[in-house]
Amino acid sequence: MKCPSCSNSDTKVLESRLSHEGSSVRRRRECIECHHRFTTYEKEEGFVFQIMKRDKRIVPYDRVKAFTSIQIGCRKRPVSITEIEELLAGIEKRIQESGQRTVPSVQLGDMILSELYNLDKVAYIRFASVYKDFKNPLQFLQELNELLERSIKS
Repeated sequence: MKCPSCSNSDTKVLESRLSHEGSSVRRRRECIECHHRFTTYEKEEGFVFQIMKRDKRIVPYDRVKAFTSIQIGCRKRPVSITEIEELLAGIEKRIQESGQRTVPSVQLGDMILSELYNLDKVAYIRFASVYKDFKNPLQFLQELNELLERSIKS
């Protein structure tokens, strides 16, 4: 760590403590050369992944966009923001555990659909109608029939 005063890279740690609810470490440091004291914060690097679109473009994962899409499907349904947050957190955790750095958008969409199916069937259909890009009412009806068949079997 370079000293902000003299740019010497030889510093010593005087004190370390957890801060921000344990999500980062606060360190008091002192420069060996000029004895300037300063504070640094260390934070765990967040897991970052990208989305490969159907046209093969790669874009950064946008949690807000995913959240908003799910929230639209859940509008006027008994689904809380907390449940949507937990749904997304579970999906992100599974992706992180898989070690994938680039996730096909189809895979992400299917994961969201799977979770919505368990959470709220109407939200599932709403999300599916946009995600699967239904072109006509027959496609919508086919999806509803598949949903009914799955519900009857379980």
